[in-house]
Amino acid sequence: MIASYFTWNDSVIITRVFKTSARVFMALAAIIIYSKIISKGAVNSFKWNNELSIGLYACYLLLGLISFSWSTDIGYSALQWAMDIAGLIFAYYFIKSLYLLDEFFPNENIRFYNLMGNISFVIMLIFTVGMIVDPDHYFRLVEGGEDRRLGGYIMNPNELGMYCGLGISCIIFDLYRKPQKAWTIFKILILGVGLIMTKSRSSLVGLLLIIFFHIRAAKNTKLEILTYIGVTAVIPIAISKLILRKGGLDDILTFTGRGPFWVALITEGLPREPLLGFGFMRINYTDTFGSVHTYTAHMTHNTFIQVLMNLGFVGFAIVLFQMIFTVRGFLKEEKEKRLMLLGILIPVVINSFTEFGIFGETNYGILFYQMLILLICFKFNPRFTPNEKRFLRRRRPDYIFQNDLGIATNGRMKA
Repeated sequence: MIASYFTWNDSVIITRVFKTSARVFMALAAIIIYSKIISKGAVNSFKWNNELSIGLYACYLLLGLISFSWSTDIGYSALQWAMDIAGLIFAYYFIKSLYLLDEFFPNENIRFYNLMGNISFVIMLIFTVGMIVDPDHYFRLVEGGEDRRLGGYIMNPNELGMYCGLGISCIIFDLYRKPQKAWTIFKILILGVGLIMTKSRSSLVGLLLIIFFHIRAAKNTKLEILTYIGVTAVIPIAISKLILRKGGLDDILTFTGRGPFWVALITEGLPREPLLGFGFMRINYTDTFGSVHTYTAHMTHNTFIQVLMNLGFVGFAIVLFQMIFTVRGFLKEEKEKRLMLLGILIPVVINSFTEFGIFGETNYGILFYQMLILLICFKFNPRFTPNEKRFLRRRRPDYIFQNDLGIATNGRMKA
């Protein structure tokens, strides 16, 4: 599913067909896997949790659907919306599958953070080898050809840097769990090198915040000292590669140098359609927004300004409260899960201030955010219905109920 967001071929037609069909097929694959887990002896016994988080996200998508009626390019708005829905369907069944495995097949030992971390490592290993054997394809020339950034035209370098930070935030949990740490450290180094070569300032800030949270949570003096030594060693490289780039003070403060464009969007574009915007993923009546004070572009490179432009102040209020209730849901989780959720959220949200982001045009940041929402919106319900009990007794005679009341005791608490 993640690979479907990369541009692996130079042909526009092949790329569009691949991206669209891959996401649809992966959504169907997630449904099939979920169904197979059910057939092997699990029941869909869940109740909603943190309803305001998922409810407000549904309101955001519903407003996007309604906005087709005033969008000046219904086809484009509909395609973007449909891809978000495909991602949500995939995330829904993917996360429920992980919950079912955890509750009904605890010995499988499949964990969300481990899957995400290893997938990011494999993808970044491809880019690491690629930048050595085929630098012309895997690097993108920037600043008039004076510099180059990992990602090429396969993936936006800032998006790729965000993915590296997300991968590190997931793999780092293996340092706590696995006695043999050399392989885990190698994975982290590959992702760290990838992040530096993307030269994404926002991703570097996100990574430093993730490291800070892990240090505070670990309360391990040796780990803290080693981390500080590692960060100190990397600082000279980070400054030369990421900070001292062309662009001046405004470029450093905004991570992108797009301040004048954002000001023009808010002061000139937004007043034309302040309440409900220009339509889902539209920032103007035409395909691009331009001003005498700045350049012309078809998207804002800031997910929150993007929402303001395409769904107005109504849409912005919905996503603002949606994020508040989502973070509140994170903080109510147990320590390890809370750290994992925040570790994934930090790079995704920071990236959202400079790129497509979690409420922008289709990108894998949206998929990650949808997964985070669903991770806090399901809660296992151990009280089974009579039909569910009969099904489990038939398919899983080893499954144990408490006093035959239909209350599950397997799952994480092994009987």
